[in-house]
Amino acid sequence: METISRISSMLETARELTLEAAQSAALTRTSTTGLTSRNHNTSHIKKLLDSRNDREVLDGMRRVITLMYSSDSSLTFFSAVVKNVANTNLEVKKLVYIYLVHHAEAEPDLALLSINTIQKSLTDQNPQVRALALRTMSGIRVPVISQIVSLAIKRGCGDMSPHVRKAAALAIPKCYRLDPNTLPQLVGYLSTLLGDNQYFVTGPAVSAFLEVCPDSIDLIHKHYRSLVKQLVDMDEWGQVATLRLLTLYARKCFPRKTQKVKQAISKGFYEEESDAENDNGEEYEVPILDPDLDLLLRACKLLLQNRNSAVIVSVVRCFLYLAPPAYLDAIVGPLIALLRSPQDMQNIALYNIVAVALRHPKAFTKYASHFLVRATDPPYVWRLKLEVLTIIFPHCGLHLKSVIISELEHFSQGVDPDLVRESVRAIGRCAQSDPNTGELCLGILLNQVTSLDDNLVSESLTVIRHLIQQDPPSHEQTVIKLVKHLGLTRNPDARATIVWLVGEYAGVAPERNIAPDVLRVLTKDFADEAEAVKQQIVLLGAKVYLHHLIRNPPKEEPQPKSDAEEQQGPSNEWADDQDEAHAEKREKSPQRSEPEEDGITLLWRYILLLARYDTSYDLRDRARLYKALLGTPSSTELANLLLLAPKPVPHTPSPSETRKDLLIGSSTLIVGPEAGTHGLKGYESLPEWVVSGQEPDPRLREQDIRTEASEKYAMTAGERLDKALRDHEHSAGSAKQQQNGRMQAAAAAAAASKSKTLDEWLEDESESEEESEYEEVTDSEAETEEETDEEDEDDEDDEDDEDDEDDEDDEDDEDDEDDEDDEDGEEESESDADESQEAKQLLTEGNLPAQEGFS
Repeated sequence: METISRISSMLETARELTLEAAQSAALTRTSTTGLTSRNHNTSHIKKLLDSRNDREVLDGMRRVITLMYSSDSSLTFFSAVVKNVANTNLEVKKLVYIYLVHHAEAEPDLALLSINTIQKSLTDQNPQVRALALRTMSGIRVPVISQIVSLAIKRGCGDMSPHVRKAAALAIPKCYRLDPNTLPQLVGYLSTLLGDNQYFVTGPAVSAFLEVCPDSIDLIHKHYRSLVKQLVDMDEWGQVATLRLLTLYARKCFPRKTQKVKQAISKGFYEEESDAENDNGEEYEVPILDPDLDLLLRACKLLLQNRNSAVIVSVVRCFLYLAPPAYLDAIVGPLIALLRSPQDMQNIALYNIVAVALRHPKAFTKYASHFLVRATDPPYVWRLKLEVLTIIFPHCGLHLKSVIISELEHFSQGVDPDLVRESVRAIGRCAQSDPNTGELCLGILLNQVTSLDDNLVSESLTVIRHLIQQDPPSHEQTVIKLVKHLGLTRNPDARATIVWLVGEYAGVAPERNIAPDVLRVLTKDFADEAEAVKQQIVLLGAKVYLHHLIRNPPKEEPQPKSDAEEQQGPSNEWADDQDEAHAEKREKSPQRSEPEEDGITLLWRYILLLARYDTSYDLRDRARLYKALLGTPSSTELANLLLLAPKPVPHTPSPSETRKDLLIGSSTLIVGPEAGTHGLKGYESLPEWVVSGQEPDPRLREQDIRTEASEKYAMTAGERLDKALRDHEHSAGSAKQQQNGRMQAAAAAAAASKSKTLDEWLEDESESEEESEYEEVTDSEAETEEETDEEDEDDEDDEDDEDDEDDEDDEDDEDDEDDEDDEDGEEESESDADESQEAKQLLTEGNLPAQEGFS
């Protein structure tokens, strides 16, 4: 019969599964081809929802949920759905709860009708139903039920099932958003949940703490060590939240401490030398870790093998901002492993790698091959890879440096203009960061000036200009090489850059001044040049003419005399005679020929004339400004300040230099400067290290020693159940041990009785008779004492009757125990009597073995 019933149940299960599969196939078909008119029939769906058959109700709920997620109107079924809140089928209950949470704000009055039923589900025997009810009640966004939700969370915090306690932890932020006035109650619930023994309850509790009261660090003191120990066992998102909390806690509670240590110096051959060297040993500071902080760092090391990239980044943030530099070597490998993720994850990983490399670039040198650009890399990936290569370039060996430069040179000759531009800029950053490779990088850039790619040429000249401005005296030959390439390139930007460099650095030394000759050559084709080149030619002419004026200052002409001076008397006749004599001497003296000065002046006038009739009004205005500035000798100093002032040395930092201070693992780090001055909404940087002496007392992190009374009210229902089970096992074990002891004692007594002699048997019988007489006397005395006690008890008040009954119960228990002992004694006496009869029989038969002292 049992087999037949089992087979019938299996057939029924198979039938239900077949029907569910058919219904799901029908729903899939309708979702792809559109709902039929029968499915759109509102009356039919309501009929299914009002049915008493759970299968039909489930079918109706699936249709309603399909309508809800297909953006169709499903609000008309609200009243019909609310009726099924009390349905015992778990699948129906789940769908009803989903519908309620989705439409509760639209129909708050009807949603309140289901609250009583959901409250009853909080006491269901199935923990899944209790957790689902608590999650649904907290998800109904109706402010009126905030206190009911708070009470439900309180009940969930003391539930025996950890899944319900987890649901209570997740409901705390929802209740806070529903009504912020419930914060004091929620903080008390959080304090209980943070001390839970189950790791999958503690993780959601930490997430709720960070959202509700992140500044209440006092709640974390007593739970700090338990959180660190549970960190490895938590789920991935619980680990992310806990690491964030513990990082904030460490900054606020563990001051940064250092200790001065003398550098170890090898001893000399002679003792005097070693003493003198030890006295002059240098001291350096070594960081000292707090024991609790070291406990956190050791726990975080175990998480570096996690498969979740968010956990890896959180551990990197913890090590970067809390640990000494010696710990950073452990995080580089797992961080590099994230580059094997999909491209979107790879982009985020590269942003974090760049942020870490800006602080500690040397740790990434052995992983330089992972940052070489691939042909399949999108622009947002290869930009960050090139940036990492330029950051770690100064710390690499010669072999890696040559590999990096070769890769950059290869990509600078590609077809993608953006990649070409970034590669040339990367070569420039490598030359600036490592002067030893500056000549090699400069040679590569000079070879690219003659390229047919205008984009490559203009970008290379820009980088060369920056390199020359770093150290102009050492780059005189570089300017001469650029002048030689001036006739080979027709790119306007390239020609304008070369002309600017000639005017800025080629006319400084008079003996090596090539600027006038370059200007003379450029003026031949002035009309055919682009506007940018014309502007630089006019500027070059102004600088050349200004250098000429500085080296050969013009002599000031005598000012004409005023009428007052002419009317003066004979005192000025002698001066007038001298002036006439000087004038005659000047006329008689031969004119000195200055062909170079005249040539430069004529060249300057010719350039001004060319610019005067140019079509560009900007060029005409510039030429007019320079003419007015250099036309009068009194304005030479002003022209010197404007045209020959030293230019600031350009510095091209890494593109992510502005993100260096942003928090690792944050969205603001990815968005960068576009996030604004204060970052995205909700962004908070880490607090500064707490000042030594202002940190909380370390004894607050010790485990509390609670009394039994406080444990009774502080423990959750699950903890109480575990304690009751342990007590039961302990009591059952002690009872079993007592029973085993009694059995062993009885076995030992039986074995001893078998080895007794006849004299011993007779002695035992006499002792037993004496004990029986003594017991009879003691029993009679006890009876007289009981009679007197009963007389005294009759005289007492009625208020003490309950205590007397308890005493009588205890006396009855003792009498029962005495009766059991008497029964045991009677059994032993019977066994002794049997054994004595056996001994007498053996004596009469003469088969008794010989014993010592027996004749």
